[in-house]
Amino acid sequence: MKSERIDMYIAGGAKLAQSIWGLTLDQLHAKPADGSWTIHQIVIHMLDSDLIATDRMKRIACMDKPLLTGYDENAFVNLPGADELSAFTACELFQKNRQMTGTILRKLPSNAWDRFGIHNERGKVTLGELLETYIHHLDHHLQFIAKKRAMFATATE
Repeated sequence: MKSERIDMYIAGGAKLAQSIWGLTLDQLHAKPADGSWTIHQIVIHMLDSDLIATDRMKRIACMDKPLLTGYDENAFVNLPGADELSAFTACELFQKNRQMTGTILRKLPSNAWDRFGIHNERGKVTLGELLETYIHHLDHHLQFIAKKRAMFATATE
């Protein structure tokens, strides 16, 4: 079961890159009228989030009940210079990070999935729960990217 879920987690790396394939820089940075994030901001958020997830998963795997701290995703995505980061490079890093983390996850013993950390906002979180969270987190944001892409198609018709 976990092998299947790890496969899904790793496969998500390519899904993010595919979601922005063919978009121009103007499309990546187009500001939605509703004030929501641009596609570029979503991609940068996904990399930020996945790097934090990797840290959390590794710490749970090798430490006894580590403290996991939350972060302000809006503050991260609005850091000075964040809009100058390459969404395409972020996708590459996202994909490589998932491949590397997946290698570690595959080598863990079955009892590791019940190990847990203490999140300062959510409380007890197991390694298995984190894996599921980050599989679904990507799918959640891919839906937003697809909707924003659809608006570009509608605008050109």
